[in-house]
Amino acid sequence: MEASVSPYVSHAMLSEGLVEARAYQLEAVDEALTTSMLLVMPTAAGKTAVIWMAIAKKLSEENGRVILIAPTVGLVDQHLRSIREVLSLDGEAISITGQVPPSNRVGLWESSRIIIATPKVVVNDVKSDVLKLSEFSLLVIDEAHHCTGDHAMAMACDHYISSNSSPHILGATASPGHRPDTVREICARTGATRIHIRNSDEEMLKGYLSELEIREISVRVPEEMKELALPFIIWQQGIVDRQRRLGRYILPGMISFAGLSSAMDRSKSAIGRGEVSGYQSVSQIAIAMRLHHLINCLMSQGVSASREYLDRLENGDDSNKKTVRDFLRDPRVRDLSDKLEGMDEIHSKIGAVRRMIRERLRRDPNSRVIVFANYRDTIASLESSLEGLDSVKAVRFVGQSARGGRQGLSPRDQVSVLDEFRKGEANVLLATSIGEEGLDIPSADLVIFYEPVSSEIRTIQRRGRTGRRRLGEVIVLIAEGTRDEGAKAAAVRREENMQRAVHRVRRSLPRVHHSDLSNLDGFSVIDDGFSLPANEFVISEREKRRSQISKTDLTPADIDDKSAKNLPSEKIRPRGQYGLDDF
Repeated sequence: MEASVSPYVSHAMLSEGLVEARAYQLEAVDEALTTSMLLVMPTAAGKTAVIWMAIAKKLSEENGRVILIAPTVGLVDQHLRSIREVLSLDGEAISITGQVPPSNRVGLWESSRIIIATPKVVVNDVKSDVLKLSEFSLLVIDEAHHCTGDHAMAMACDHYISSNSSPHILGATASPGHRPDTVREICARTGATRIHIRNSDEEMLKGYLSELEIREISVRVPEEMKELALPFIIWQQGIVDRQRRLGRYILPGMISFAGLSSAMDRSKSAIGRGEVSGYQSVSQIAIAMRLHHLINCLMSQGVSASREYLDRLENGDDSNKKTVRDFLRDPRVRDLSDKLEGMDEIHSKIGAVRRMIRERLRRDPNSRVIVFANYRDTIASLESSLEGLDSVKAVRFVGQSARGGRQGLSPRDQVSVLDEFRKGEANVLLATSIGEEGLDIPSADLVIFYEPVSSEIRTIQRRGRTGRRRLGEVIVLIAEGTRDEGAKAAAVRREENMQRAVHRVRRSLPRVHHSDLSNLDGFSVIDDGFSLPANEFVISEREKRRSQISKTDLTPADIDDKSAKNLPSEKIRPRGQYGLDDF
């Protein structure tokens, strides 16, 4: 973080010179302090700065206490570091995660006015009556798109709202989802009566967001991989064709996991209705799902990921199931296992990643790269392929659970890996989905998607890991003729729908009355030594960016002779007549 920013926001609870003055952030703070609110802002636009300022205002109030919930230990650690630096606190901010034993947490909740925690710890300690959420005047939810269903983050909000006489929640996310029902649920669970949404095309935001170049690179699937996958494509197609005839698989187009999941639900419903054929359908669709994953590994991931998937089936938690054993005994599967054993990695994507990383570090030795992949097996393959490359120091960043005999990273190890990457001791971070959310890694200037993801939430989160401080580049690898192509199109479509969904829900909320900029008292903006009240700064910034309207429209009129003629009277409806009922 830079030592001095000009102009910057000044407040009794903020360290001087550390929060850059941005009018759109101050507008968001103003609205967030009125009532519970969902903040939707592009990645790298500074949602965290809005959170800092909202916290500063609450802590400046008498008996003000704040709890901030973040979904991962890495993100909790990041928030703790920044808050200790940015906020002027009498008492030290603390973090509470699952790493702290329950017996040691008893007194911790009372020991600070500001606490950063993971959601499961909050829920567990509320249930055991160790934590009283009613004592907090503000609950901040980072990555608020998790506030749905039985996620611990949503349950923490439920407990807070039910126990607090005047609950106040600030939820923040870059990607609340593409369905109005989902956005509506997030608002309901966080108690949000307002949505504050900004997008990167607004005049207020232009100039603050680093330029982000996004490139899609198509790679050809090696013929050998296609040949390996062909028997399983035919096998899966045969299963799906039969399920179509039975009316179980109903989605048109290419076979998809969504289509298979829908077919599984319909088969289970058939069993509920007493249809005996439903049992066989369930069994066959389960095989088709395994085939779907195996085909994707072969076509879009590579040899190592495919080999690891079969090893996981053979040695994993489900290895004793008869259906799994039967699948592995099939001659086609046994033949594939034999071919993959000892086979070198030949998928074009692995080579493409190696080339891009080598070229980027050759051009700029100070560059840092993040590679995202869906599967840990692929991460392991990439790690092996990068060994021995000049100047490449790669580290993997995965979840804590052990899968398929491969150990995960403990929360402490995750924090250590991120520190290593931030300090430049490692320059390539190989991450699964755990690295997608919120992590501010300022010097990462290249993000590579090993495959596109169909989720607009995950796409936006991944993309936001670069371009936060300087020019960033995102490269998406797409294997030709595979489901990569469908995932790319789905993500684009859902991202477009997200803005519409948020605006639709926003219009339907019972908006609480708010006087514009009335909550910014106590904030001022310092520019070249001069102090200006924050509300006046925002007003002046609005005026600078206000579109100039000409007093006279000098656009030449283009008059069509035909349209200028009078319409026949029988074509004109009487005034006020809109339909037969109004006649």
